[in-house]
Amino acid sequence: MSRKLVHTPEGVRDIYGDEKEKKNVVERLLQEKISGYGYRDIQTPTFEFFDVFSREVGTTPSKELYKFFDKEGNTLVLRPDFTPSIARCAAKYFMDENVPIRFCYQGNTFTNTSNLQGKLKEVTQMGAELIGDASVQADAEMIAMTIEALYHAGLSDFQISIGNLEYFKGICAQVGLDEEKELEVREYISGKNFFGAEEVLESMHVKQKDKDTLLKVGELFGSADILKEAGNAVSNRRSKDAVERLEKVYQVLCDYGVEKYVSFDLGMLSKYNYYTGIIFKGYTYGVGDAIVKGGRYDSLLSRFGKDAPAIGFMIVVDDLLAAMSRQVVMISGAERCEKLYYTEDNFKEQLMCAKRMRAEGKHVELLPADKENRKCDHNE
Repeated sequence: MSRKLVHTPEGVRDIYGDEKEKKNVVERLLQEKISGYGYRDIQTPTFEFFDVFSREVGTTPSKELYKFFDKEGNTLVLRPDFTPSIARCAAKYFMDENVPIRFCYQGNTFTNTSNLQGKLKEVTQMGAELIGDASVQADAEMIAMTIEALYHAGLSDFQISIGNLEYFKGICAQVGLDEEKELEVREYISGKNFFGAEEVLESMHVKQKDKDTLLKVGELFGSADILKEAGNAVSNRRSKDAVERLEKVYQVLCDYGVEKYVSFDLGMLSKYNYYTGIIFKGYTYGVGDAIVKGGRYDSLLSRFGKDAPAIGFMIVVDDLLAAMSRQVVMISGAERCEKLYYTEDNFKEQLMCAKRMRAEGKHVELLPADKENRKCDHNE
């Protein structure tokens, strides 16, 4: 048999032993906190029709999807992202539901990219979606729950950075950028490539004052004090409303008592075009990318026939575990496995001992005795 068969393809890996047990514990702790907010589990298919993740929906680019065909010739994709799947599901089964719906999920997502930079093509995500509530309180609940879930899992040194896409969109509308140019400038500013953004704006002959306002967006980040500066930097109503929304969200987060974990970034943008307002990301030491991504997507469900506002977030569990490992965070709660050794003569006795311990909730491994004929020390 070829030795190649024992290796995994690029971008995926095996997880086993202590690492898998720690992952199970962290997932359980995250789930405990999310469930405590009234979110109920939902499971969507690992693969969906291609159109669920199409360009019109505003999710992952087609070239980064794992695509294949079923026997009827339909194009299917492995899910790169949970949110569109859950939006589809909510539109199908809760079309006439008017009260807020709370979902939580856990599973793997798949991204077919060659630009790995240390990232995996298959990762585990956990997250939640709140559908049917457009309030400031819903925004704050999602962010506060994220903070409490991370802390409950054992992470204490992290920051949730919050932005509002409406701030940027308001400036773009004022300047007169069409959707194509807006997306181009958004990509440059999101990557802190202000030279690239400036070139695009100069090619459009945008006025210097408007150009300065757009480029300044990338500099508006920090504590809650930055919100006043952001409000003073713009004159259009749409952007000012976005700042006011952030100020209200911050006040509710203070009510939750989690404000020390919060900062603001008016230049925060997203590659997911379905986001419409409040967006946020979670950062910590030990990983190069956000371990949490979330935001409001008030137009997405209408793509599937249900007109409803929504907000959600996802935690990349693999990145969270990597960060906790590099920060030497103890993951408590993993059950220690006891070992019992038997010989042919005492097998029945040791088996009874193992059954008694397992009934008490302990993990027990029954093994053939070595030359020393080790015996059970658990006779209580």
